Amino acid sequence: MAKIFLDTNYFIDAIHRRPEKLILGTLEGHTVYISTLSIHIYYYVYNIKIPNVKVTEQREKFQVVDFSEIILDRSLVGPTADFEDNVQLHSAAESGCDFFLTSDNKLLSMKFFGKTKIVSAL
Repeated sequence: MAKIFLDTNYFIDAIHRRPEKLILGTLEGHTVYISTLSIHIYYYVYNIKIPNVKVTEQREKFQVVDFSEIILDRSLVGPTADFEDNVQLHSAAESGCDFFLTSDNKLLSMKFFGKTKIVSAL
């Protein structure tokens, strides 16, 4: 069983853009993490009003990494020029994830962030 972090694009694909079972089914048996920022981005992009039963049910499938002052400070330094990407990477590292799932080619080219392997699929 691995600890897997979903980048925001992967998280939104899993719960909104693609059939849920297509992505979440492949993650069964693993502990799946997301950042609080991913939920914020999802609500903002799709103009979702609260309360929202579907999102609440989806949220229960994930471990949520707190957006802490440590993650903020590290994200302001790097490793990329994109703050949101940095938050995601530092959230994965902070939670000790084995894999970081993303469809972002820039992040995939990094291959690793600390001990976390960056991949597009398991």
